[in-house]
Amino acid sequence: MEKCEKEHGSIQGKELWKADLGNGFYRNPILYTDYSDPDVIRVGEDYYLIASSFTYFPGVPVLHSKDLVNWEKINYCVRSLPFERYRRPAHGSGTWAPALRYHDGIFYAFIPLPDEGIFVTTAKDPAGEWSGLRCIMEGKGFIDPCPFWDEDGRAYLAFAYANSRSGIHSRISICEMDHKAERILTAPVMVYDGTQTNPTIEGPKLYKRNGLYYIFAPAGGVEKGWQTVLRSGQIYGPYEARVVLHQGNTEVNGPHQGAYVDAPDSSEWFLHFQDAGVFGRILHLQPLCWQDDWPFIGQEQNGDGIGEPVRTWRMPVISEEGRKYSVAADDDFHSSDLSLAWQWQANPDPSWYSLTLRKGSLALYCAARPDQKESLLWYAPNACTQQLQAPEFDAYVALSLHGREEGDFAGAGILGYEYSYAGICRKKGKLCLIVRIGKVKNFDPLGRQDRQGTVEEETAAEFIPEIEEGNRIMLRLRVRNGVCSYAYLLGNGGYTELPGSFPLAKAVWTGAKFTLYACNLLNRASGGYGLYESVRFEPAAGDGRENSYDL
Repeated sequence: MEKCEKEHGSIQGKELWKADLGNGFYRNPILYTDYSDPDVIRVGEDYYLIASSFTYFPGVPVLHSKDLVNWEKINYCVRSLPFERYRRPAHGSGTWAPALRYHDGIFYAFIPLPDEGIFVTTAKDPAGEWSGLRCIMEGKGFIDPCPFWDEDGRAYLAFAYANSRSGIHSRISICEMDHKAERILTAPVMVYDGTQTNPTIEGPKLYKRNGLYYIFAPAGGVEKGWQTVLRSGQIYGPYEARVVLHQGNTEVNGPHQGAYVDAPDSSEWFLHFQDAGVFGRILHLQPLCWQDDWPFIGQEQNGDGIGEPVRTWRMPVISEEGRKYSVAADDDFHSSDLSLAWQWQANPDPSWYSLTLRKGSLALYCAARPDQKESLLWYAPNACTQQLQAPEFDAYVALSLHGREEGDFAGAGILGYEYSYAGICRKKGKLCLIVRIGKVKNFDPLGRQDRQGTVEEETAAEFIPEIEEGNRIMLRLRVRNGVCSYAYLLGNGGYTELPGSFPLAKAVWTGAKFTLYACNLLNRASGGYGLYESVRFEPAAGDGRENSYDL
């Protein structure tokens, strides 16, 4: 942990979403953040969680908790991917649903790339250095891997299929692998076909309890599906199936992929995601118990004998240390490297930014894209993003533009199929405020690499020539009811609203992203840069602190 904090610093700030109610109970969701396809394990009194991150890098975030409710981000499993295509955004590809396991003193992360294969990385300390990726199963369409080490010393790998790559779906397969997860030993055996009764079954998590093998797997699709559990006395089946959690009469649609975990007091839990549209796949925690060797998840609420998600429940563990954990994402850029809050939209390149050009500030260079007529945010590998952390919030960005080239720009916005961003631009020799909007069409919702979408021409919604040379601004992004609006502050006056409000939209397999972005909009070579002095977030309700964010 100390190594992680030394390298990346700690992010301090106000939490935008708090699930721990402080009275021995928690509320769902536990994280209003896009941690898609979560897997969680317990090692001693510590919980670790990883999730998919697709084309955003560093990828596969690692979170740590003492109580399953309060979390802190401590690392990433993947710094970049060893394929040329990921030097540019590959929306919907990249790191899909991973699995995390601890075996013989080693942490294993199994990470599928749907266009390349299944890869493995290992670490002795999840907050420390993870090994380079090694491919254990090459090919298209293998997804959602989960390793399992049996008592007899044999090891197995369960996985599912991406129909968009392989033409196979609704099936779970298992094969044997060597004990160190370095190679596959046997051909895959299809152990369950859910085409008729559990269509689109995927995301298998393989466990063993009381001599029985269990595969926890969501079915029915992300938005409207349910949780299925498969059970067998033999690793290769046959498996019988039971639905153990569904939406029922609750507002939690499609309780989807997740993981089964226990607490030190022997209580048991299931952590899963809910598709929240533009806000991504947010995390819920459900109590779990066993009846006749079948898991029952959530709480019976409508008389159908199937569990439904709970709104509130008692805390799994009361930990005063754990309550200090937070994934708040404020940043003052005083660390020697970017904090763990930030991810690039492609494999990172150190030439995109500097934290030493001016101490205590992030400089984003006004990069050009010579392969395009103009810079478009959807295609920008140097978009510096982070996940949204609440359905409503205000973000404050202190920035200035240092560029002499026509078209130099620095600002911030919200990225998705429909996106907007605002900031300072050099136009006709002067600095002015602009808002730009874009919309992506012809995208592939399945994330295939040959259909990345086409951006309708980005347009400038407004030009306001009010910025003098050298002036800094405080840019405010306000998100309410799925819409973003912009305002700016010069000097110590009040905020001036910029015209328009702009809808948030999800991207391929992800929610919308908060984004810092600098470029030359005309794709001219430039030595210019945007200087970001701080990024701060405030809950929507506010606490009278708005005027403290001045210049």
